[in-house]
Amino acid sequence: MNLSMKWLNDYVKADMPIKDYCHALTMSGSKVECYETEGKEISNVVVGKILSVVPHENSDHLVVCQVEVGKDTPIQIVTGASNVNAGDIVPVALDGSTLPNGVKIKKGKLRGVASNGMLCSLGELGLDKRDFPYAIEDGIFIMQENCEIGQDIQSAIGLNDTSVEFEITSNRPDCLSVIGLARETAATYNLPLNVKAPEYKGIDGNINDYLSVKITNTEKCMRYCAGIVKNVKIEPSPRWLRERLRASGVRPINNFVDITNYVMLEYGQPMHAFDLRYVEGAKINVRNAENGEKIMTLDGVERELSDDMLVIADEKKPVAVAGIMGGEYSGIMDDTTTVVFESAYFEPSQVRRTSKKLRLKSDASARYEKGVDPFISMTCLKRAFELVEELGAGEVLNTVIDCDYLDHNKKNSVDFDSAWINDFLGTDIPETDMIDYLTRLGFEVADGKVTAPSFRIDIECKADIAEEVARIYGYNNIPSSDFRGVAKAEFTPEQKFVRTLRDTVVSLGGYEIATYSFVSPKYFDKIRLPENSRLRKVVKIVNPLGEDTSVMRTSTIPSMLDVLSFNYNNRNEKACLFEISKEYLPVDEKRNYSPEEANLVNNGKPRHEYEYQLPDELQRLTIGMYGSEADFYVLKGMIEQLFAEINITGVEYVRAGECEVFDEKYALHPGRSAVILKDGKHLGIMGEVHPEVQETYGIGTKTYVAKLSIPELMECASDEITYKPLPKFPATTRDLSLIVDDEVPVAELEKAIRGAVGKILEKVTLFDVYKGKQIENGKKSVSYSVSMRSHEGTLTDEQADSAVKKALKALADIGAELRG
Repeated sequence: MNLSMKWLNDYVKADMPIKDYCHALTMSGSKVECYETEGKEISNVVVGKILSVVPHENSDHLVVCQVEVGKDTPIQIVTGASNVNAGDIVPVALDGSTLPNGVKIKKGKLRGVASNGMLCSLGELGLDKRDFPYAIEDGIFIMQENCEIGQDIQSAIGLNDTSVEFEITSNRPDCLSVIGLARETAATYNLPLNVKAPEYKGIDGNINDYLSVKITNTEKCMRYCAGIVKNVKIEPSPRWLRERLRASGVRPINNFVDITNYVMLEYGQPMHAFDLRYVEGAKINVRNAENGEKIMTLDGVERELSDDMLVIADEKKPVAVAGIMGGEYSGIMDDTTTVVFESAYFEPSQVRRTSKKLRLKSDASARYEKGVDPFISMTCLKRAFELVEELGAGEVLNTVIDCDYLDHNKKNSVDFDSAWINDFLGTDIPETDMIDYLTRLGFEVADGKVTAPSFRIDIECKADIAEEVARIYGYNNIPSSDFRGVAKAEFTPEQKFVRTLRDTVVSLGGYEIATYSFVSPKYFDKIRLPENSRLRKVVKIVNPLGEDTSVMRTSTIPSMLDVLSFNYNNRNEKACLFEISKEYLPVDEKRNYSPEEANLVNNGKPRHEYEYQLPDELQRLTIGMYGSEADFYVLKGMIEQLFAEINITGVEYVRAGECEVFDEKYALHPGRSAVILKDGKHLGIMGEVHPEVQETYGIGTKTYVAKLSIPELMECASDEITYKPLPKFPATTRDLSLIVDDEVPVAELEKAIRGAVGKILEKVTLFDVYKGKQIENGKKSVSYSVSMRSHEGTLTDEQADSAVKKALKALADIGAELRG
């Protein structure tokens, strides 16, 4: 909802700074999205008067104008416009001025003649012919406004209103109107509200001689008011009305259409104006449509109706879809002479269903489907007639038709208990203040009851009344307190653990992504999964959006590869991404119920003797990278740092090809991938993506991925931190150069050394791997630095040599021997 501040000032004095106003209304519950002042992009543009127009000496289409702009001497402007004459009042952009879209005007020369500004057209001011109907589209704007020479153009043509955009929630349809927001403004600032009852004189005449109205479906239409205007004059609306419509985001069309839009914006009540000529039989019937019945709506689309839709019909056909849009011939034509004004209340849910079924939205339907004030229809009809007379647009009959099936005695009342409200809010607001707040909002408080005004259809219980008190009292004035009877909110251990993982990967240069959990079955072929892979057993979605989103994923690696592919093909030179998400592994077993459980009902239906269990939802951390800084060891280093943060030690890396747990090994390079183990528990898999998979995803560089199982990481992680004293005794170091079969992993050698040396081992460092002429084919040379230290005393050579001998014996058992 866009609110014109000029319009607002008709009802409440809102002369406070605009930023203060926006803040105050937001704090009282009417959220402001933004505000914008018309013409703010225009500067140094003034009203000028053309004194003379002479031909340009060096051009047959340019003219030289002397223009008075309120200064001591006129200025000279060269223009190519053909519609300017001496005496014309025009907008003049002076030297250094700015126009919409950032256009800047500087003085210069045109064909050798000085020009010190520019004469402006409507388009150059950001306007069009609907804003000033007397102007021409493709020439200089010749003004007919009452203004002074030298006056700023914004004030001269009314291009200086400020429009405030509100985000109106669905439970407050009363605020979809200027008067509704004026009520909120008056209540927020405790200012008087000035809303006068509309009045019109009318002419004598019996409306029943012109029109009859019947409501066939009184449940969907509980009130229908109609009036007649004779001898209408279709012409542009006056400037003040056009300005207010423009500031509210509505383009003016003609006086009668503008009146219906004006009343809708002012009161929140949609209205419609019919040309009486096209109401066959001069009879209006509010009824349900017939199946297959068609109507051509004002947007030029023929729509087929069904019997659950409400229409406004004449004697033979529908002329409007009730509460949504009129028919093709229901609008106002240039030759219209007699107009029927309609103001009605339509049941909100049927408007919403019809709008959705027809895929037809309008300003009227947006208001009707949220709910309008059911008792305001006649007031709005009178307001429309008042405007007709004010604009001199026609003769209003002083009789109207009012088909009213509303219960005017029904009042929406709620118990008023100030002690309960204070207890509910945690405040100590005096009862008199509460009554004052509610009265300012239009409520009546008497005899222990709060009666809501008819426009507040959202009031249902005491909590609603407490909310009204709280927002006028000021949410920011309510002291902070813990919820009583509720445990203090804190992260679960799993949430804390996941947060640690996330923060660690971010600190290592990763960018978090989020992908969909539902994927295409084709994903499995893209990562080379065998036909018999357990990952191909999926949970199928009953109502998928499409084939590409028809199953729940059993592996997160394809999703990561999709995002890496997208980044690579959008020319991002490098990427390091991660995602914390879930895999969905189906559970085949059926859950059996006892006879007693089977007899229970679930949502009114008997429960089956069994039902399939929900899938296992297993949380995973997936990391993916490519680029000049990415390789196998960079990824492994990130994982090792991650393990250090969550205190997991003693991790082993084994060839992925030997693992039967992770079928994603088929997506990875067989010689450059590894499974991560801790005490026999599988923590994850990592490695370089298989060249065939890279080609399938269109990634033209080496790519690396890792998938870690978060539940297993939690089991192996320790939150105990052990501190060791600084060493008192020196370390002893021995270097070992070993010859071993090429197929033996260096990790296996390191494991043998660690196991043999025992507790005096401080660290084992791999510092060389060599294959060359001095090494037999099929063999490799591996060199380690073994550091040993005792906390009980300085190690002797005998102790160190003994430990090394044990290590060599353990290494010999796996085929390693000292290099000669």
